[in-house]
Parts: sequence; C-alpha cells; structure tokens
Amino acid sequence: MAFSFKDIIAWQKSYEFVLMVYQVTRKYPDFEKYGLASQFQRAAVSIVANIAEGSKKLSKADKLRFMNIAQGSLEECRCYIILSKDLMYISDDEFHQLSYKIDGASYNLNAYCKAINENKGIRD
Repeated sequence: MAFSFKDIIAWQKSYEFVLMVYQVTRKYPDFEKYGLASQFQRAAVSIVANIAEGSKKLSKADKLRFMNIAQGSLEECRCYIILSKDLMYISDDEFHQLSYKIDGASYNLNAYCKAINENKGIRD
C-alpha cells in the first residue's frame, strides 16, 4: 500500500483537533460567524492541509517549509483557544479538551519535523 498523509500521526492528531474546533465553533455567537469562528476554523484546517501537502514534497527543505507553516497555524490556534475561553465562547472543559488535543498535535508535529530533519521522516 502506498504511503499517505493519513498515515502521519501528526496529521491524525491534528485532524482530531480540527474536528473539535468545528464542533465548538458551531456554538459561537452569530456575529462571530465571519470573525473568530471563521479564523479559528481556517487556521485549524491549515494545519492538516499543510501536513498533507508537505508530505509529498521531495526535498527535505520543502517538506520542512510546509511543516513549519503548519506549526505556525497550530500556534495561531493556541491563541484562538485562549481568546475563546476569555470571551466565554467555550467552557473550561472545552478549553482543556482543545488544549489537550493541540498539545498532542504539536508534540507529534515537532517529532515529525525532527524525523524529517534526520532523514527518518521522508517516505515516497
């Protein structure tokens, strides 16, 4: 079977996070539909999309560039988690669940970047 971006644990963990982002942002106030909710969703999707796109790049530098963009989007989402809690759009429980999921995604994305850097994360 051919290698797929879906086999990358960092993508799997990030995808779980994206699904939760969509679940919680459904409950945001209507006036946030094109504001924070949209920005949060777009940043979350950017994480998985960049991991997927970068997974097929041939050079280490190209792969790492896409993973770094994913890392940036991940950190953007961390900001939105805090903001959502402070604006009382999410509960303490949702805050902790989102934080747990993003921490797992971040850990695995960093590990994947390290593997790429050490020529262990490159598969065709």
